[in-house]
Amino acid sequence: MDTPTLTILIVVAVVLALIGYWALRRRRRPVTRIEASGRLGKTAGVLGAALRGAWDSGLDDSTWDEIEEGLLAADVGVEASTRVVQALRSSKPETADDARELLAVLLVSELDDAPRMLHLDSELSTVLIVGVNGTGKTTTVAKLSARLKRDGKKVLVGAADTFRAAAGEQLELWAERVGVDVVTGQEGGDPAAVVFDAISAARARGVDVVLIDTAGRLHAKKNLMGELKKIHRVAAGDGEVDEVLLVLDATAGQNGLAQVREFAEAVPLSGIVLTKLDGTAKGGIVIAVENQLGVPVKFIGLGEGVDDMEPFDPDSFVGALLERS
Repeated sequence: MDTPTLTILIVVAVVLALIGYWALRRRRRPVTRIEASGRLGKTAGVLGAALRGAWDSGLDDSTWDEIEEGLLAADVGVEASTRVVQALRSSKPETADDARELLAVLLVSELDDAPRMLHLDSELSTVLIVGVNGTGKTTTVAKLSARLKRDGKKVLVGAADTFRAAAGEQLELWAERVGVDVVTGQEGGDPAAVVFDAISAARARGVDVVLIDTAGRLHAKKNLMGELKKIHRVAAGDGEVDEVLLVLDATAGQNGLAQVREFAEAVPLSGIVLTKLDGTAKGGIVIAVENQLGVPVKFIGLGEGVDDMEPFDPDSFVGALLERS
C-alpha cells in the first residue's frame, strides 16, 4: 500500500473515531442554556441556510464551496474554513447526515482545548478586565461579579477607568444592583492608584476576588498601553495577576482582532470574554479569535441582563450554531 493511501486511511479512521466520541458526548450531556435559549439564532440562521443549500444539492463539488462560503459568512476565518472543508471533503462522507456530524467534529477541533475555568486560587485573587471602549467591559464586570457572588465568593470592584466620563458612576450603579463593594477614583486621576486602593480595601475587608475595570480609549494607544502595563504591575504586587480577561465585541468580527493584538502585547492575556454574540450573524468569530490569538474564550455574552453570560463550551456552542442546518 503506497504512503498517500495509507495517510488517507489513517485520517479517515481518526475522523470517524472523533465523530463517534462527539456523538456519544452529545447523547450523555444535557442541553445547555446556549442551545436551549436560541441566543445564537442570527449566526445559526445564516450558517444553517448555507448548509441546507449545500446538503440539498447533494454531496458533489458544489457542496464544499457552499459550505466554505457559509463558514466565511459566519466569520470563522479563511484559514480555519479552508482547513475544515478540506478535511470534510477528504473524509468522503456518504450522506448529508454524515457530513453534518463530521462538520461539527471538525469545528470543535478548531477550538482550543485549554482549560476555560477561571484560575482564582489565591487568597485574594485579582482579575483585570481590558478591551476597547464600547465592547461591554463594565457590563462584563457586573456579570462576572454576580456569577462569582453566586459561587459564594466575596467580591470587590475597582473602577480604574478614570478617563471615561461617568465610568465610575456607571460601575457604582452596577455594583449596587449586584450587591458588591466598589472602590472609585477621581475622574482623570491615576488609574493605578485606584487599583492599589482597591486591592488594599479588598485585603482589609476579607474579599476573595477583586475585579479591576480598566480604560479602553482608541486614541493615544501608546499611553493607554503604558498605563495598562503599570496597572498590571500594581495589581500583581509581589505576586501575579490571576486572570487578565480581554472583552471583545463579537459584532466587530474580524475587524476587532487587530485591536486585540495590541492588548496582548501590553499585558499577558489569560482569556477572552466575547460579548454580544446574540446580536450578530458572525458568531464563528469565536473560532477565528482562538485560532489567531491563541487565547481561550472563557465566557460569552448573550444579552444585556446580569445573568446573560455563560461559560464557553465548544460542544454546546457548535451544537447551537448547527441546530438549523
